[in-house]
Amino acid sequence: MKNKSLKKLRVLFVEDEENIAKLLKNAIGDSFYSFTLASNGKEGIEKFLQISPDIVITDINMPHMSGLDMARELKKIDKSIPIIILSAFSEKEKLFEAIDVGVIKYFLKPYDPDEILDYISFISNEFEDKLVELSDDFNFNKTSKSLYKNSKFIALSKNEVKFFTLILNTEDNILDDKAIKREIWNEEVSDDRLRTFIKRLRVKTSKKLIINLKGVGYKIS
Repeated sequence: MKNKSLKKLRVLFVEDEENIAKLLKNAIGDSFYSFTLASNGKEGIEKFLQISPDIVITDINMPHMSGLDMARELKKIDKSIPIIILSAFSEKEKLFEAIDVGVIKYFLKPYDPDEILDYISFISNEFEDKLVELSDDFNFNKTSKSLYKNSKFIALSKNEVKFFTLILNTEDNILDDKAIKREIWNEEVSDDRLRTFIKRLRVKTSKKLIINLKGVGYKIS
């Protein structure tokens, strides 16, 4: 039986050998919400910033930037991002270096795709509370504080990130006007300013996503 939680995960696979990248994607890619490919460490960082994946799988020896160098940069962006190394290297130095970087698993080539899938399935429970499914095909990543619609990244302002983080951590995802004003602006603001803020956020996202509860506040559906 397939682990349903895998279907919520976005995976980034960084591999310079195109045939290997396609083979792994064809073997296990359909098990996930998305499975994105990058051909080197530099492109891997660019894709990471675009899609904010839940897990990264990478080769070590690649042009432009190695997998370990990329992993160091990714850990600066998101300390919690799980990184799996796939490599033909068996030297202890590479293994120790990967451990120092914070890599959670090290598979030596040739590897079995099913073993990789089984391992990700094993650790997938850690992601259960990370990705929140919202209405109208939106998802919010609580760790990276990123919003997506159908895997497309939606850029949010600092205050908009605060709003989503705050309301998704409240009971029933409902927040009253006073709490929004206090937590987001930390100062006295008018009702008009709050309404304008919500209106702009709805334009950026969806009217179906943010619901106005008269006399109560706002709800994320």
